[in-house]
Amino acid sequence: MIKVAHIITRMILGGAQENTLYTVQGLSRLPNYDVTLITGPAIGPEGELVEEARKSGVKLILVDELRRELSAYYDPVSFVKLVSVLRRLKPDIVHTHSSKAGILGRWAARLLRVPCIVHTIHGLPFHPYERPLLNWLYIRLERSAAKCSDAIICVANAMAEQSLAAGVGRPDLYTTIYSGMDIDEFLRAGAKRAATRQRLGFADSDIVIGKIARIAPLKGYEYVVQIAPELLRRFPRARFLFVGDGTLRPEIERAVADAGMSDRIVFTGLVPATEIPELVSAMDVLVHASLREGLARVLPQALASGKPVVSFDIDGAKEVVLDGVTGYLVEPESAEGLLDALTKVLSLPDLGRSLGEEGRRRFANAFRKEEMVRRIAALYEQLLRRCPRREQHAVRSKE
Repeated sequence: MIKVAHIITRMILGGAQENTLYTVQGLSRLPNYDVTLITGPAIGPEGELVEEARKSGVKLILVDELRRELSAYYDPVSFVKLVSVLRRLKPDIVHTHSSKAGILGRWAARLLRVPCIVHTIHGLPFHPYERPLLNWLYIRLERSAAKCSDAIICVANAMAEQSLAAGVGRPDLYTTIYSGMDIDEFLRAGAKRAATRQRLGFADSDIVIGKIARIAPLKGYEYVVQIAPELLRRFPRARFLFVGDGTLRPEIERAVADAGMSDRIVFTGLVPATEIPELVSAMDVLVHASLREGLARVLPQALASGKPVVSFDIDGAKEVVLDGVTGYLVEPESAEGLLDALTKVLSLPDLGRSLGEEGRRRFANAFRKEEMVRRIAALYEQLLRRCPRREQHAVRSKE
């Protein structure tokens, strides 16, 4: 039996959290795995996946002090508690997710001489929009934690490239495993398109431009709102569908109201992950204006649904949004670029359909959750076979 402890800061409704949940659920179904998920509280307006994890039978341990923000109080306390939990579980593998849990969890596992330590980079904590001092701190913490790692999984090649450029780890540590999802739900969601559009108040003739993300800093809603008046002037049948919630929602809603567009933009608020396929099916094109993202799950989700994508050219977006092939890439922060690309897609419906169909053909199977779990399990077993610490760990576990 292979005992694995997964550690993540919080189980909100988000890409890293869905990835982690699918991984834990998939591994738990394998006959030779005993898997536990360790997480902090799901604080904030982004919803939570804790109950879904519980209902699916995942072994769950909550560490209340494990928080996303840096804290002189919570961080030392959560580290001590992680050490205590891991000492009790005696896992063969500790697999961490997100930067905070990755740093604390990897050092706790190293202290206890856990045989194999794996980390997944869903998105890097250091980036051009962070304060220089914090970037300096994050890079040094990530360099230190990388020395505790036997393998680092990236959800996009771009994450490995950026990490190595910052001096984090060695090239042989890195493996890219795309974030898994329930692709079949997106492949068949087209059957719900008409009913979903009717429920949302869209007419058959409306052209729906969708955006799916938390309404939070660096998610780029302001760029879409900025170009919306001109896009609505060019395409009178255009409508917008904003899926998500977050701290900036009141500000974005005010900007929409001030521009007189409240009747042209639908805010769904927070929705369960199970509703995302039908909401994507209701769209004609997806716009992704985030400024920081590992490889946003919504990009392959839209492509699997046969929808063209217009995205800022950030992080791993270029690995699935192939410019002029499956969608269009735009210079980050360029509202004009978003406007031009969306105009091109909306002006030529046949082009939009061909972009979406090519995206479905190329990328649907690469993002299946079953493939992600298979590759992670194969990596675990490869690491354990060559791990010199495992025999000593087995002896200590029996004591």
